[in-house]
Amino acid sequence: MPNCDVKGRALMIPYPVLVFNGFCRSIMALTLDDVRRAAHLARIAVSDTEASAALAQLTQVFGMIEQMQAVDVSNIAPMSHAQDLVLRLRQDVVTETDQRQANQAVAPEVEHGLYLVPKVIE
Repeated sequence: MPNCDVKGRALMIPYPVLVFNGFCRSIMALTLDDVRRAAHLARIAVSDTEASAALAQLTQVFGMIEQMQAVDVSNIAPMSHAQDLVLRLRQDVVTETDQRQANQAVAPEVEHGLYLVPKVIE
């Protein structure tokens, strides 16, 4: 299947992808060289044993992601929370008094209600 973008048009990208529900997803198999390259790019020293363990863990993660992407969610409405909660609303009123004068009284320099600071960029 050709590489694609969201609308299914051909693109030049280095990994094979499939169109699923209007989105592209990678079906690339991760290799030990990929793990070593990622570790090198992240400037992480990994031994062969650690790289093999990371490969096994990443393969499991990619497998779970593939399973989740296989679920048909086209008829499910998006929601903001996993539970059906209603946010408690409060009146938008001022609850604190204006303390600008008290706060600026201890400032080294103030002008027209603004704090003056030293210039740090030339």
